[in-house]
Amino acid sequence: MSTEIESVLTENRVFPPFPNLVKDAAISGMDNYLAMCASAQADPEAFWGKLARENLVWTKPFRQVIDSSNAPFYRWFGDGELNVSANCLDRHLGTPVANKTALIFEADDGQVTTITYKDLYARVCEFANGIKALGYKTGDRAIIYMPMSIEVVVAMQACARLGIIHSVVFGGFSSKSLHERAVDVGASLVITADAQRRGGKEIPLKSAVDEALAMGGCEAVRNVIVYRRTGGNVAWHEGRDRWMHEVSAGQPPECPAVPLNAEHPLFILYTSGSTGKPKGVQHASGGFLLWALLTMQWTFDAKDSDVFWCTADVGWVTGHTYVTYGPLAAGLTQVVFEGVPTYPDVGRFWEMIERHKVTVFYTAPTAIRSLTKAAEASPAYHPREYNLTSLRIIGSVGEPINPEAWMWYYTNVGKERCPVLDTWWQTETGAHMITPLPGVTPLKPGSCTLPLPGIEAAVVDEAGEDVEQGKGGFLVMKQPWPGMIRTIWGDPERFKKSYFPPELKGYYLAGDGAQRDSDGYFWIMGRIDDVLNVSGHRLGTMEVESALVAHQLVAEAAVVGRPDDTTGEAVVAFVVLTCTLPEGDEAARIAAELRNWVAKEIGPIAKPREIRFGDNLPKTRSGKIMRRLLRVVAKGEVVTQDVSTLENPAILDQLSQAR
Repeated sequence: MSTEIESVLTENRVFPPFPNLVKDAAISGMDNYLAMCASAQADPEAFWGKLARENLVWTKPFRQVIDSSNAPFYRWFGDGELNVSANCLDRHLGTPVANKTALIFEADDGQVTTITYKDLYARVCEFANGIKALGYKTGDRAIIYMPMSIEVVVAMQACARLGIIHSVVFGGFSSKSLHERAVDVGASLVITADAQRRGGKEIPLKSAVDEALAMGGCEAVRNVIVYRRTGGNVAWHEGRDRWMHEVSAGQPPECPAVPLNAEHPLFILYTSGSTGKPKGVQHASGGFLLWALLTMQWTFDAKDSDVFWCTADVGWVTGHTYVTYGPLAAGLTQVVFEGVPTYPDVGRFWEMIERHKVTVFYTAPTAIRSLTKAAEASPAYHPREYNLTSLRIIGSVGEPINPEAWMWYYTNVGKERCPVLDTWWQTETGAHMITPLPGVTPLKPGSCTLPLPGIEAAVVDEAGEDVEQGKGGFLVMKQPWPGMIRTIWGDPERFKKSYFPPELKGYYLAGDGAQRDSDGYFWIMGRIDDVLNVSGHRLGTMEVESALVAHQLVAEAAVVGRPDDTTGEAVVAFVVLTCTLPEGDEAARIAAELRNWVAKEIGPIAKPREIRFGDNLPKTRSGKIMRRLLRVVAKGEVVTQDVSTLENPAILDQLSQAR
């Protein structure tokens, strides 16, 4: 496949770093950043070894930084031992952090519960002792299927403390998805809740676990531990099911953390949205934790005084790295949120930032775009109506943020005094890879800018050769890094084939199309399979989406391709407008206006063949647009895939009929 992407991505707006952030930043100034990059490139073992010794607490110091003898199955700090939970909790005991608030949990209904580091340590130890009393030990696997809560952090940390490998399944996934993951990972323990609350609704969880375990193949599961979240009636299997509070009751508030080899798997997280067998991404204890902590320090410039809020669910890697592990290892106070940004009203995020005095806010572009539309439609809930002066850094995660959404976020939420950190990374990378740094990077709306120190990112062609600046290609990493995926659980051949194809010189293949501009900044063009081939021209879907959203009538857009006998592929755009859903001649008029707008912004070749208007786009509960489902709709086919992960499955019917 040719990797050349037709692109006219230009961005003349550049925002220099704010002097107050440069002054106090963990990485201060471009010269320091470039010196760190040069140091990492000159002697990567010395670079990473020094960081690992300085930032993590080791029970057995490592001597070998990286073992590349069985590449691409790299081993980092493989003769050292540590415990991830001890690095998140025990390290703070006996310091002022022990009495500091670790978690501010806000429930869907607004009820707030806080817990200090010292008390969180005790809770984790009690639960870990309870699990241990049930006979679980290092190397066992646990499925965690829980709502956002203090208890889910306790469950993950308790597993890490004992060396039990956890696999968190997002609470919006179906019983079938849960079953697939439990079978693949060979789980012997499931930790769940009776139900969860989202947007004023009660959503059952325990019943989905019962259904999954009844499907067969899960005979290894000996215990199902249930957190009593809502208190509703649940079916009970005597001898197997146990209440979480009863498992912890009477247990000692101290539990020695098990020293583990740095390469011991911390967790397995299954990537969603792909066809076929789920892909279990395996991360190692030492490398993952180091990268999580370093990115907290470098990207978010973590300070003792920060109140950090990542809005992601722990069912995704963002919630692992930037809820359960990174902020706790950094000793921060953080907000954990159960609900949705639109309940009880669309000002929920802004009101929470004001009330909790959040300083670092990290959310998804889809949330920003939907709240943009909501704020303009309901001025009383516009960010300008709230006191957001506590914010100093705002970030985005999950997919590229289009320039106009970036500008709205920067202007209305950050008040033009907070950098927008457009972070690029993946489940497989463990933490940030390419991202602005608050004390270093001039910002360009829509660009994730430059790689972090130690990350050798590049854009290459099918033979692994670097492409010219301004030309599109495959995004790759030329050198390994500590936080990288170790393998696909139970399928090493798939791991090598997926991420280290031999034709790319052994580089890590991210699966994204990208290009670099004249300043060396990276622009993510979408997944490789999201690059459209229209009459021999290659167009990034993100580029067309950005052009659409730049129009004043468009709140959100998702672009996919469908087969076309004449052009190979035709561009189909699904659009959410800032105005009332149009019909008939009005819909045709607006569609024509938008097609001409795209032609003007990009070129005639990019004009959508078809534009469909809807009240919303199909999104998971974490805000990710499910473009694979839109491809089915665009082809005029019936959606047969599991849609239980969607927040709004009915939108598919509306978009199917909106021809």
